[in-house]
Amino acid sequence: MKIPILFEDNHLLLVEKPINVPVQADRSGDLDLLTILKNDIKERYQKTGNVYLGLVHRLDRPVGGAMVFAKTSKAASRLSDMFRRQAVKRKYFAVVHGIPRKKKGKLAHYLLKDNRKNKVSVVSPNHPKAKKAVLDYEVIESRKGFSLLSVKLHTGRPHQIRVQLSKMGNPIFGDQKYGEHLSKPRQQLALWAYSIYFEHPVRKEPLGIESAPPNDYPWEFMRDYIK
Repeated sequence: MKIPILFEDNHLLLVEKPINVPVQADRSGDLDLLTILKNDIKERYQKTGNVYLGLVHRLDRPVGGAMVFAKTSKAASRLSDMFRRQAVKRKYFAVVHGIPRKKKGKLAHYLLKDNRKNKVSVVSPNHPKAKKAVLDYEVIESRKGFSLLSVKLHTGRPHQIRVQLSKMGNPIFGDQKYGEHLSKPRQQLALWAYSIYFEHPVRKEPLGIESAPPNDYPWEFMRDYIK
């Protein structure tokens, strides 16, 4: 599998994650992105022995788009700290069912993950294991009963965007977990990580990349509004 490289230097590797590929090895046993990239680096640079590649954030398996990996431990440590401090700006496109009541807004919920079911639910702020999740959204266009949203993450909780938009009443197209009453079997989740901006962890220069979603349904009829 050939992974599109969006940016690379001695410290960083930024790529476009394909949909339905796990970021790292899981119980499915399917080939994962981290292994693919390590093998690619080993082949391209004719490296012997193990290849270091630091995983500093994740995307859900059905989600595609921009991801950053660290090629050195120094970059990995600094990037991890930047993610903790919310100094990495990430934006997503999502095609959701219906039209949100507000053109733009901020969503804040407390989430709890059931690891056995691999599903997240919204719970009371008083729950001892709840974690706060915050995002901003803006409706870019609404057509044919769907809306294209730009979503900016402030926290990085598992399934966060999917859960919060569903709780708002606008589940993402193709979401089999949080929009099963609207999604049909085998529909592809319409959530895409389209941009990531941060300060280079070593050079201290601004760095940003963008990645366009595929030209498939339902993205195709929103193509004119995706910039």
